[in-house]
Amino acid sequence: MTAFAAWADQGASPAIQPLGDKTATAAAAIAAVRAKIDDFFARTRLAQYDARALGALNRSESDYLAFSAKDLTISTAEIAALPLARIEAGRALPLLDGTNPAWAAALATLQRDAVAPLFGATKTTLTETEWADLVAKFAPFAAWQAAKAGASVEKLGLARAHELLSSTAKADLTALIAQDLALAPEFEAIAALERLLRYCRDLRALLHNFVNFFDFYSHDRYAIFQAGTLYLDSRSTELCIRVDNAGAHAALAAMSKVYIAYVDCRRPGEAPLTIAACFTQGDSDFLFAGRNGIFYDRKGRDWDATVSKIIDNPISIRQAFWSPYKKFIRMIEAQVAKRAAAADAAADAKLANAATATANADKSAPPAAPKKFDVGIVAALGVAISGLISALTLILGYVLGLKFWQYPLVLAAIMLVISTPSMLIAWLKLRQRNLGPILEANGWAINGRVMINIPFGATLTDRRTLPAGARRSLADPYADKSAQKARTWCFVLLVVLLLAGLGAAYWFKTWPFKPHAPEPALTAAPAAASPMPEAAAAKP
Repeated sequence: MTAFAAWADQGASPAIQPLGDKTATAAAAIAAVRAKIDDFFARTRLAQYDARALGALNRSESDYLAFSAKDLTISTAEIAALPLARIEAGRALPLLDGTNPAWAAALATLQRDAVAPLFGATKTTLTETEWADLVAKFAPFAAWQAAKAGASVEKLGLARAHELLSSTAKADLTALIAQDLALAPEFEAIAALERLLRYCRDLRALLHNFVNFFDFYSHDRYAIFQAGTLYLDSRSTELCIRVDNAGAHAALAAMSKVYIAYVDCRRPGEAPLTIAACFTQGDSDFLFAGRNGIFYDRKGRDWDATVSKIIDNPISIRQAFWSPYKKFIRMIEAQVAKRAAAADAAADAKLANAATATANADKSAPPAAPKKFDVGIVAALGVAISGLISALTLILGYVLGLKFWQYPLVLAAIMLVISTPSMLIAWLKLRQRNLGPILEANGWAINGRVMINIPFGATLTDRRTLPAGARRSLADPYADKSAQKARTWCFVLLVVLLLAGLGAAYWFKTWPFKPHAPEPALTAAPAAASPMPEAAAAKP
C-alpha cells in the first residue's frame, strides 16, 4: 500500500501527466498507432533517400489486384497492411484526409485526444519532428505506467490508501493476528475434535461402501453408489449406477461379465441423467435399445427411462439352456423372410419381363432353343437321394428299435447335448461377474474383486409375481369361438387317433408292445455213436 501511494503521488506531476486527467486517453491513442506511424515516416525517409523506391514503398498495382477480387471490408488484413497514407519524400502524415481506411478511425482519435490539445484543433498533419516531440512528451507517462506498484490495492483508491496509512489500522490488525495465533492450540484441538466426530459419523459408511462393500451385500440398505430401482420388462433391478458418459463407461464395464443396459432418464424440471442398470435374473429376449421403463431414484422420484445401449452377457443358466433353440428359430425366421423377399422380388421381375414381352410382342426375337437335359445331374441327384433315404432308414430303424420308456430319455439326452455348451459358458461367466469394472469405469479405485454370484444376483433383480390372493384368468372374452372350437376338436381327434394306434399296436403285438423273442435253447449234445455191428457169422 505504501508503494502504491508513493507511485500514485509521483504520477501527479505535470511532467508525467501533461494533459492532466486526459493524459491516459492521449497515451492510449498514441500507443494504438505508434508502430504504424513509425513505419510511415521510415518509408518517407527512404523515398527521400532514393526516389526509385517510391513504387515499391507505395505497393505495386499487382498487390492490389491480389486481394481486390475478394470480398473486402475496411478492416481486412490486406488493407490494414498498406501504409497509412501515400508515400512521398519528406511528406507530413495526414490525420484526417487521404489516410488508409483501416486506420482512419485510429488516426482521427489521435488527432482529437493527443494532437489537438497540444498543437491546436486546426492541426491535421504531423511532420516527423512533430511526431517525435509528441512521443517524447508522453514518454514519462509511459515509463511511470510501466513502473506501477501496488496494483492489488489500487481499487481502494489513493484517498483510502492515504487514510489507511495515516491510521493505526495496521497495528490493530497485527494485534488481532497475534491474538489469533495465541489461540492456535485451542483451534487445533477443536479441529481435531471435529475430525473425530466426523470419523464417528462417517467412517462406518466409508468403510462399508469403499472397502468391504458391506452395504452392497446387505439385504436392508442400498450401497452409496446405487442410484435407485429400474422397472423394465416385468422386472425390477436395484443395481443401477449413475454414469456420465455411457460410451466411455462401456469400454471398461464390459469386463464385468454383467448384462448392462444403459438407460437415459428424463424428468420435467430436472437435468437428464444416464444410469447403468445391471440385470441379474431372467432373460434378455425383450431387452433392447428403445424399450421404455420407469426409474425411481433414492428420493422416491419417478423418471421416464429409455434403454439406449446394451452390453450383452448371460443373465441366467435357464436363458442359456433355451438359447440354442431360440437362435435356431430366429435363424429359420430370417431364412424364411429372406426367401419370401427373394420370391417377391423374383415375382416382380417376372411380371416386369412379362409386361415388357407383351409390349414388344411384335418385335420379339424367335424363342431360344430349349436347354439339353443333363443326364449326369440326374444321376448325381439320384445318388444323393439314395444316400439320404439310406440314412433316414438307418435312423428310423434305430429309433423304432427303442423301447417305449427310452424315448423320453433319448429326447432329454439330445437336448442336453445341444444345450450343455451354452449352459457351461453361461455358468463360467456368471461365476465371473464382478462389480469392480463397473465402478472403475465411473472413476472409483477398486483394488479387489466385488463378485456377484448366482444366488446374490437373484436378489438384485426381482421378477414379477402375482400379489397374495390373486389368480390368473385364462378366459379370453374376445377369443375367436369358431377357431377355439376347431382347435378343441383337433386336439380330441389327435388324442383319439393316438389311443387307437396304441390299441391296434397292442392287439397285433407290434411296436411298442412287440414281445421279446425267446432266447434260443441250448442244443443237446449228440448221442454217442452206436457200436459197430458184429461181423456176420461166417457161413458154414
